[in-house]
Amino acid sequence: MVIVLFGPPGAGKGTQADLLKEKLDLQHLSTGDILREEVGNRSELGLSAKKFMDAGELVTDELIIEMIKNKMISNHKKNGFLLDGFPRTISQAEALDEMLNENSLKIDKVVSLEVEDDDLIERLLLRGRNDDNKETITNRLEVYKNQTLPIKEYYTQLGLLIRIKGNDSIEEVFKNIIKSI
Repeated sequence: MVIVLFGPPGAGKGTQADLLKEKLDLQHLSTGDILREEVGNRSELGLSAKKFMDAGELVTDELIIEMIKNKMISNHKKNGFLLDGFPRTISQAEALDEMLNENSLKIDKVVSLEVEDDDLIERLLLRGRNDDNKETITNRLEVYKNQTLPIKEYYTQLGLLIRIKGNDSIEEVFKNIIKSI
């Protein structure tokens, strides 16, 4: 089983990913975690990614795709994968499809956590990270809308997207995801 967890910053992807990976025994692949691990291990991919990160730029699709591919190959033991933070662009989505096909896998569902901007801003301000101020959060939401939101249409056309209201309690959101997949 391959599930993509999709949604804007603050929608609850990390919280739901933790619950889903336990319930369904899936390997959780988070691009943020993988990037930090590769950089920490000083791998060739990590060092390349660090150059972009240090310059305040997005890590290239090619590097992200290669990191995900390596993780999928080395972790193909569980019941499948839960992808969190990937894909973020149409080219990443197409590369993911190709990667999965090469391994006789396919995406089963794309779970989109739907939360209004005002609620997202409030949630992100409450979590109190150093980089979470209103201006930064608003900018991240704009980047999400411009770069990542087109993926919703891509997966809708493929009949894979399910929309889950993300404003409910953690338990209710989780129950609705399980019911939908």
